[in-house]
Amino acid sequence: MDTIVGERPAPADLAGRWAALKEAEPKLRIRDAAARLGVSEAELLATGAPEGRAVLLQADPAWLIEQVPTFGEVMALTRNDHAVHEKVGRYDNISIGAHAGLVLNQEIDLRLFMNRWKYAFAVMDPIKDGIRKSLQFFDKFGRAVHKIYLRPESDEAAFDRLVASCRADDQSGALSVAASTSPAADHADSEIDLPGLRTDWENLHDTHEFHGLLRRYKVGRHQALRLIGDDLAYPVDPSAFRFALESAAETELPIMVFVGNEGCIQIHGGPIVRTAAMGPWFNVLDPAFNLHVREDAIEAAWVVRKPTVDGVVTSVELYGPGGVAFLTLFGVRKPGKAEDGKWRELVDRLPAKAS
Repeated sequence: MDTIVGERPAPADLAGRWAALKEAEPKLRIRDAAARLGVSEAELLATGAPEGRAVLLQADPAWLIEQVPTFGEVMALTRNDHAVHEKVGRYDNISIGAHAGLVLNQEIDLRLFMNRWKYAFAVMDPIKDGIRKSLQFFDKFGRAVHKIYLRPESDEAAFDRLVASCRADDQSGALSVAASTSPAADHADSEIDLPGLRTDWENLHDTHEFHGLLRRYKVGRHQALRLIGDDLAYPVDPSAFRFALESAAETELPIMVFVGNEGCIQIHGGPIVRTAAMGPWFNVLDPAFNLHVREDAIEAAWVVRKPTVDGVVTSVELYGPGGVAFLTLFGVRKPGKAEDGKWRELVDRLPAKAS
C-alpha cells in the first residue's frame, strides 16, 4: 500500500541545497540531484515555482496533452531508470479515455496510462541561448512520467497562453507526494500453472494480449520467460542489444524501440542511422530520434516469441536490476502483415548468453 511521505524539507531549504549541489556539479541533471537529496524529481522541480522557473498547473493532464498539437513540432521524452527515448514530431491523432490513451502517428507514438499521472508543470530552464520551455508530467510519487520540450519551430505563444490559463493559485513550491513501497515479489515457480500458461501463450492472437496473460496466471514477466521453454523465450548475451542496434543501422533495417514507465510508453518505428557508445551509455543520435541506454544496467536480455493471427512476432527484451523490463525491440510490422524475415535473421544472429 502507498503511504504519504512524512517530514519533508521546506522548499526554501531544499532549493538552497540544490543550488549548492548545482554549483559543485553544474552538469548534474535534476533526476540525479533529486536522488542525491533524497526527494522526488517533482519536489525538487517545484522549488522553482516561487521564482517562476517552474509553474504548477491546475489542469487535467489528459486535457493538457490534447492541447499540445497547438505547439506544432516538439520533442517528446519518456524515460525510466536505465533508458531515455526522445522523438521529434507533432502530437496528432490523440485519443484518451478514462484510464488510458494514445498519441498515434509516424513521429510521436505513445501509449498513455493516465491513472498514473498526477502533477503537471510548465518549466522554464535557462540555457546558453535563452530559455528552454517544456511541459513535464509526474506521478503521485513525484516520478517523471513524460516531458514535452519546445523546439525553435514550436509555437511558443501557444505554450505561453496555455500556461497562463492553467496556472495554479499555489506556487509556494511545496508539494505532497506519496512514498512507494517495493514491488510485490513473484509467486514461487511451483505455484504457477505452467501447462495452462503455455497453452494460452501458444494461442495468443495479438501481442497486446500478453500483459493480460501474465496477469491471469499471476506470473512475473521475467519469471514467465524463465519458465516457458526455449522455443518461446530464450536468453541472449546482454551485448545483444548493441549488436541489434548496430546491425539494424548497418543494414538500414527498420525497427521499433519501446521505452516506458508505469505511466507512458514511447515508441520509435523506422530506421536508425547513427549509433555511438559514450561511457556506460549506448546511444542512437539521429536528427529526430535519440536513444540513451545504460548498458551496465542490462542484467538480462531475452528473445521472446509471441504467436499472433499474422504469425509469430519476435522481440528482444532488456531487464535491469530486480528483473524489471526497461526496453523492447521489434521489427517494424504493419497490422495484417507477417513479421519481416530480415528482422528474424538479425535476431537469429544475436550473441548467445555466456554459459
